[in-house]
Amino acid sequence: MTERSNKQDIVITREYDYSVELLWKAWTDPTLLMKWWGPTHYTSPRCEVDFREGGKYVFCMRAPDTHGGLESYSAGVYKKIVPMKRLEFSSYLSDRDGNAIDQVRAGVPSDFPANIEFVIEFNAKGERTELKITEYGWTAGEMMKYAIMGMNQSLDKLAANLFAFK
Repeated sequence: MTERSNKQDIVITREYDYSVELLWKAWTDPTLLMKWWGPTHYTSPRCEVDFREGGKYVFCMRAPDTHGGLESYSAGVYKKIVPMKRLEFSSYLSDRDGNAIDQVRAGVPSDFPANIEFVIEFNAKGERTELKITEYGWTAGEMMKYAIMGMNQSLDKLAANLFAFK
């Protein structure tokens, strides 16, 4: 993590035994995204993607019934797409239609950023792929810890499902 003023970046790197093409598809195809997005025991029952620069996405994440089954939404805009190499997009809490909502009024602690900038890099290493995820603009605190844990759990689910995407 690097620090800029009071903000920190989250950087997570994973290596997979699958091609860049397959990882790219898992990050860009809504039907595949719904199979792995969200922490352990959470599901993604809805995902809309207008996959183009300037296009918008809306992800739904549903908590397990044991945690109330609450649905939450995040949305964002694709800023840069370099096929098989790089995705850049924003992310913010939203309503089901993708309209930004105030995180504090939604009951989320104030250390959750109103807007997070993501960069996903896909690096081919022979038959393997290194995936590097950078999230910009976090404030150190509980929500940052949950974000790291949630992304790692999502990436574990991605790894467990990649063989089915072939």
